[in-house]
Amino acid sequence: MTAIDYKKFEKMSPFEIKDGLMKLAKRSSAKSASALLNAGRGNPNWIATAAREAFFLFGQFALSECRRTMDNPVAGLAGMPQPKDIAARLSTWLDKRGDEPGADFITRMIDHGVKAFGFNADAFVFELTDSIIGDNYPVPDRMLVHAEQVSHRYLMWAMGADTSLSGKFDLYAVEGGTAAMCYIFKSLIANRILKKGDTIAMGTPIFTPYIEIAELEDYAFNAVHIRATQEHRFQYSDDEIAKLEDPKIKAFFVVNPGNPTSMAIDTATLKKLVDLVKTKRPDLIILTDDVYGTFVPNFRSLMCELPYNTIGVYSYSKYFGCTGWRLGVIGIHESNILDDILSKLPAKELEALDKRYISITLEPRKLKMIDRIVADSRDVALNHTAGLSLPQQVMMTMFSIGELMDPEKIYQKACMDICKTRVDTLLEGLPLDVQPNPNFAAYYGTIDFEFWLRHYVGEDMVTWLKENVHPLDLVYRLAEDHSIVLLNGGGFDAPNWSVRVSFANLADDVYDDIGRGVRAVGRGYVDMFNATKGK
Repeated sequence: MTAIDYKKFEKMSPFEIKDGLMKLAKRSSAKSASALLNAGRGNPNWIATAAREAFFLFGQFALSECRRTMDNPVAGLAGMPQPKDIAARLSTWLDKRGDEPGADFITRMIDHGVKAFGFNADAFVFELTDSIIGDNYPVPDRMLVHAEQVSHRYLMWAMGADTSLSGKFDLYAVEGGTAAMCYIFKSLIANRILKKGDTIAMGTPIFTPYIEIAELEDYAFNAVHIRATQEHRFQYSDDEIAKLEDPKIKAFFVVNPGNPTSMAIDTATLKKLVDLVKTKRPDLIILTDDVYGTFVPNFRSLMCELPYNTIGVYSYSKYFGCTGWRLGVIGIHESNILDDILSKLPAKELEALDKRYISITLEPRKLKMIDRIVADSRDVALNHTAGLSLPQQVMMTMFSIGELMDPEKIYQKACMDICKTRVDTLLEGLPLDVQPNPNFAAYYGTIDFEFWLRHYVGEDMVTWLKENVHPLDLVYRLAEDHSIVLLNGGGFDAPNWSVRVSFANLADDVYDDIGRGVRAVGRGYVDMFNATKGK
C-alpha cells in the first residue's frame, strides 16, 4: 500500500476525505478490473414514483389553465391560472386521461384533501396549480396554507405523534435539512437565544456538519459530547445523560436516528431524557434532526415527547429519494421555549431586536421565533421574497399526501426491506454475530474495528492497533486494496477505528463484497499483530 501521511488529513471532514478515497478506489478498480463500490454517501438509489407521476401530469393541467387565460402559441406565452371553478375543470380534464400515470393519484389527492382536511376544492386545486407553475412569490412566505396542513399531518405520522400531543407545530418549508440547520443556527445567534462561546451539547456520534458548524468562529460554541457507544447499543447511558444537568449547557443537538449509527433513541432512553428536562432542565433547548425516522418501526421523536423545548428538522430527501429536490421543514410548536426566552431578554437586547425586525412589522416583539427564522434566512431586508419555491412545495405536498393515502404503509415497508436486505448481505460477507435491534434504521451502519477486534481477538490486539495503525488507514486501505469507499467514523465523533457504510446507494448484491473487503482489512491487521508476537 502507498505510504500516506495521515496527519495532514486529521482535521478534514470525512466528506472531503471521500474525494481522495474515490481517486484511490478508481485507480484500484482500473488495475484489478473490480467494481468500484462507493458506499460513502447516503443518497438513496430508489425513488418514490406515484407522487412524481402525479406532479408531472398535474403540470400539464396547470399549463392548460394558463392557456385558458391568455394563449399566444407563436410567442410561447400564456397567462396566469384563475381559481373560479378550477376543481371542476380538473375533474373534467382527468376524465379524459384516466389511464395516464398519475391521474388516479391526483383524483384521490383532491378527494383526500376535501374529506380528510376539509379543504375547499377550488382553493386546494388552485394552490397546487398556481404553485406548480411558479408564477407568484410564496404567500405566506413561511409555507403555503394547504401545503403546511398536509405536511404537518405527514410529519406527525413520521415523528410518531399520538393523541397525547396537544396543539400543533408551525412549519417553515426549507431547502432540505442542510438549509434548516444553517437557518436555525444563524437565527438563534441573531436573536440572542444562543451567544458566541455558549456551551451546547451534542449527541454523538453525529452528522459531521453539526460538529463543524459549532466550531466556526461565527459561533465558537463550547461543545459537550453526550456519547452513545456500541457497548450501550448506541444509546446514551445514565452517566452521559447526567451531563445535561449542567445549567451552562444551553442547547442539546441530536440526530435521531443517528448518523452514522442509524440507531434511534429507544423508549427507555427517551423517558430518561424527558424526565431530566421536566424535573431538572426545563430551560434546555433541544434541536432534533429526524430525517431517518421513517426507517424505524414505531419511531418516536423528541418533537412529540418534549414539544415545548424542541426544534424539529425533517428532510424528505432519504425516504422519498429526492435529495435533488431539496425538500425539508423546520417545525416549532405553537407553544415553545424560544418565544418565552425572547420575551424575557434584557431591555437592551430587546431594543436591538426591535431595530432588526422593525422593517417587517410594527410590533417586532410579537414576531414569533419561527417567523424570525424565515426573515433571518433572507437577512430580514429580503423577507418579502422569502420562502421555498412553490413547485418544491407542491412536490412536498404530493409526497406527504401520498404517504397519508397509504394506510397499509406499503411504500414504507418496501423502503425498510431494501435497507434490511443490504444489511443482511453485508453481515453474510463479514461475517459478524449481530443481534437484531428494533431501533436500527438500517440506513447506515457503523463497523467498529476496535470493538470487534477486542471481542474476537483481545485487548492486546486493540492496544497494538492503536499504537501501530492510524485510524484513517482503514478507509484508505479499503479504497486502495479493495476499490471500496467508506467514510471514517472518527469524523462523526464515532470511535476512531470505525467506518460508516451506507446501505442506501448500491445494489443489494454488492454488500457481501463490501463485507468481505472489510473482513480482509481486519484480518490483515490481525496477521500483522500475530507476526509481531512471533518475533
